[in-house]
Amino acid sequence: MSTSVDVVIAGGGPVGAFAALCLRNTALSVVHVDSGKPGTERPIALSHGSRLLLAECDVFDRIANTPIRTIHVSQRGAFGRAVMTAEEFGLPALGYVADYGGIRSAMSKTVPPHSGRVTGWAATSDGVDVQVCDRDGLARIIHAGLLVLADGTAGAALLDEVPGSADRFVTRDYLQCAIVAQVRTEISHGNRAYERFTPDGPLALLPNGDGFALVWCVSPDAASDLAEAEDKTFLASLGMCFGLRLGKFVEVSGRRRFPLSLRFMKNNPDARVVSIGNAAQSLHPVAGQGLNLGLRDAWELAQALLDPEISIAHPDFAKSFMRHRATDRRMEIGLTDLLARTFSRFAPPLGPLRGAALLAIDVLPPVRRLLGNFMLHGSRPNRMAAMETDAGAVREKIVTLG
Repeated sequence: MSTSVDVVIAGGGPVGAFAALCLRNTALSVVHVDSGKPGTERPIALSHGSRLLLAECDVFDRIANTPIRTIHVSQRGAFGRAVMTAEEFGLPALGYVADYGGIRSAMSKTVPPHSGRVTGWAATSDGVDVQVCDRDGLARIIHAGLLVLADGTAGAALLDEVPGSADRFVTRDYLQCAIVAQVRTEISHGNRAYERFTPDGPLALLPNGDGFALVWCVSPDAASDLAEAEDKTFLASLGMCFGLRLGKFVEVSGRRRFPLSLRFMKNNPDARVVSIGNAAQSLHPVAGQGLNLGLRDAWELAQALLDPEISIAHPDFAKSFMRHRATDRRMEIGLTDLLARTFSRFAPPLGPLRGAALLAIDVLPPVRRLLGNFMLHGSRPNRMAAMETDAGAVREKIVTLG
């Protein structure tokens, strides 16, 4: 059976779901394909800019979240710290912590995807033939003007099968694993997030419900030990690493570990195929920007597809989109990679330099605001306008993406 549509979106995660959400109720015909496999449940940090994008599509209010109103950054055993607050930026919060599954569910309920998975594609003279298999293994071909790969795992696997894929990606193994868990402390979080740089790697505590979402980056050997340790031993190790600022760590649940690496695409796999989100780039969690970058990918792609002056049928559409996203992607990837490598190496000469950098961020408002605005909105600042006041909270929407 063959079908013809304008766009096929492959991937049921938040980025693919958001791309479909942005294109709902438009003149474009869209098929959003989701394998139905549950994603790995984990906490996600949404930036203020992502909140605006999600609110623009009327989905943010449906996502359970915990606001981050203060961010405290420090390094273990050395001077230097930086503190940023929502108040100084004139915002209700600097970011929000939500569950991956909750974000995905809120979007998919608004625009339900089609069950299936993309297993391949072939370019044609006027588009791309996309092969989609359902749960029973029955294959069908959907002819599309554009295929959007937004499934990080499956999308990357498909790309690895494309000739020349070895030269299409830049990769770096950080030789680290992230331990992710939910923890509680004696002192409540007060909507404050902590990023602490340690000899093994960065340790982040993000306010999440009545406790913290923990992202603790350590060596693979240490990660194996921590993942298998008894709760009491794990909490004691965490307390020794973080310190007593929050009192003792009293509870841990949902421990998981993930290997950490950098992977990003240098060029599109085909003239009629674009990759967004984790199918295009996979980042270290040190700055918590992976999903935020992916949501901007999806939003900008939708704006390009809906631009009357840009034709999806043009053979250079995918290349044009890649160029359009290049600055934001490269700056976000570059900054995250720099932080991951610089703050994960504790050679003696680097300690004072890191301390000086944190001190500069803390005492120099222009430096702090420059970094803060980049983390809030990426390298393409958004012009925002206040919307109606609802239940005492100011709702904001994006007027124009610069």
